[in-house]
Amino acid sequence: MADMDNKDQAELDPADLEDVEDVEEEETGEDVNSKARQLTVQMMQNPQILAALQERLDGLVGSPSGYMESLPKVVKRRVNALKNLQVKCAHIEAKFYEEVHELERKYAALYQPLFDKRSDIVKAAYEPTEEECEWKADDEEELPVSKQEEMKDKAKVEEDKEKKDEEKEDPKGIPEFWLTVFKNVDLLSDMLQEHDEPILKHLQDIKVKFSDPGQPMSFSLEFYFEPNEFFTNTLLTKTYKMRSEPDENDPFSFDGPEIMGCTGCPIDWTKGKNITLKTIKKKQKHKGRGTVRTVTKTVPNDSFFNFFTPPDVPESGDLDEDSEAVLAADFEIGHFIRERIVPRAVLYFTGEAIEDDDDDYDEEGEEADDEEGEEEGEEENDPDYDPKVNWTFRGGIDGLRLHLPRLTKGASHPADNIS
Repeated sequence: MADMDNKDQAELDPADLEDVEDVEEEETGEDVNSKARQLTVQMMQNPQILAALQERLDGLVGSPSGYMESLPKVVKRRVNALKNLQVKCAHIEAKFYEEVHELERKYAALYQPLFDKRSDIVKAAYEPTEEECEWKADDEEELPVSKQEEMKDKAKVEEDKEKKDEEKEDPKGIPEFWLTVFKNVDLLSDMLQEHDEPILKHLQDIKVKFSDPGQPMSFSLEFYFEPNEFFTNTLLTKTYKMRSEPDENDPFSFDGPEIMGCTGCPIDWTKGKNITLKTIKKKQKHKGRGTVRTVTKTVPNDSFFNFFTPPDVPESGDLDEDSEAVLAADFEIGHFIRERIVPRAVLYFTGEAIEDDDDDYDEEGEEADDEEGEEEGEEENDPDYDPKVNWTFRGGIDGLRLHLPRLTKGASHPADNIS
């Protein structure tokens, strides 16, 4: 039997032996690759390894690849000439954005009469005419004339019924207009507390005011309130200071106007109505005598109105992580109100603008879905993941760059306690 086996082996073609060896090597290689993949997956699920890898990658950002060092000296000189040209381009781009700001100011004056009329309708200072109230719904355009007439008759019956109901209730203007806008927008509704809503029912208008010609670039948000029991102010303001010039120490980082800081305003609260503060009682035990006493303490309270008391930015620009996160979120919210909420308030009131925003994000996300689907799934399974931390916005020409563009994961919301 052994002789037969030896004979069979002797009769095997050398090429066949090579094939056998190749197959065995391939199978061995597949096993190794499979084990390597399993090991990689296990490593990627280890948060400590991921953190160390991220730290290593962060350390490589901006590190030279070695290619520039390998270039001849004469070529390096020419590259330096190109970089000097790039700096000049950055200064021209800064001028471009300054002119965009001037253009925004010019058109803001054209928009304002329309916004003023909107405000008058909301607060019942003006009753629109029948002609101004006519609105052709999108679904009416595709209907035949007979069907349109039928719907008009039905609408008239509904309108007569509504008028009778309105005569009983007698609503003025559009009640809770701005409160409804805020509640319809996730970014703003997250700032609202239940105790904020009775105050925001008195909000009559929000305006955007740009800095005067020749003044440093800035914009202000003006919140107009009707007289109320909570504070004596009729106007609350929030001003955002901007800069549109390259940093001398890092000119290549320039990517459009930056919001550099913001200032709020004092709120003259009626006694006992300051919802940004709350009173708590604590029991303290004396170490020596063992007696217990109750201490009353006033501490910050979550409220939308903390928006008007942002953290101060020191001249050095150094901020702790919480303050930096609060300001970054604050800047985004201020820009969103300026670019989206004020110009399109009625569409956020009805919800139409929210649907448009969702459509925009869906279209933008289609191409990235395949690449980022797995990554997003991992983020959602992360208990510390907060989608609002990664909130982005669009508006204006290329949007508006933030000086503090990144939120710290798990940091406070701008409506959280600010002392």
